[in-house]
Amino acid sequence: MKKYNRVMLKLSGEALAGSKKQGFDEATCIQVAKQVKELVDKGIQVGVVIGGGNFWRGRTSETIDRTKADQIGMLATVMNCIYVSEIFRYIGMKTQVLTPFECGSMTKLFSKDRANKYFEKGMVVFFAGGTGHPYFSTDTGIVLRSVEMEADVILLAKAIDGVYDSDPKDNPEAKKYDEISMQEVLDKKLKVIDLTATIMCLENKMPLLVFALQEENSIVRAATGEISGTKVTV
Repeated sequence: MKKYNRVMLKLSGEALAGSKKQGFDEATCIQVAKQVKELVDKGIQVGVVIGGGNFWRGRTSETIDRTKADQIGMLATVMNCIYVSEIFRYIGMKTQVLTPFECGSMTKLFSKDRANKYFEKGMVVFFAGGTGHPYFSTDTGIVLRSVEMEADVILLAKAIDGVYDSDPKDNPEAKKYDEISMQEVLDKKLKVIDLTATIMCLENKMPLLVFALQEENSIVRAATGEISGTKVTV
């Protein structure tokens, strides 16, 4: 069993909203927090990136400029990280939220040295605000931070339980991969993460573990080598 020292957890905003589809489902957030605490108690350093889809899904209107739409999305991820970090604190962890732009006293400005200092203190570090630039998704954001922070692996908690050769919603015969290479993901255009993020993973040899957030204890199982989803190798 591979022992990870530092993992980066990607959560979708929609997953945190639960059946409500928007805002937060507190019970879901508490379940996530309890699993992350189990990892922290094992001595694993955990970074977290959260999407903003429970508040904002990209450019939803032609009346809004793409750059402004993306900025709204970045702020949605900041709100998500502040909320979830407070749930983590309630469960008994120490946390810090870092952003690539100033948010007054609500967050700290990201730097690798600052993040490493927090990790060394046993804190869970939330990387909010994406890359700080438009035209980049939170997929790209987590790969960038994972590479910068020299994480061992990205844990990709999704609504679906792994990587399939086609969309299982549309194709009941869709085949699930237990393991697949990042190059195959790229060649087959499987859209596990967006194209920019996939290429970054490939170039920087950053593996992914893809699994369903809703499966029992799925985060802990993925981080301790018992993943029931898909390993994306590099």
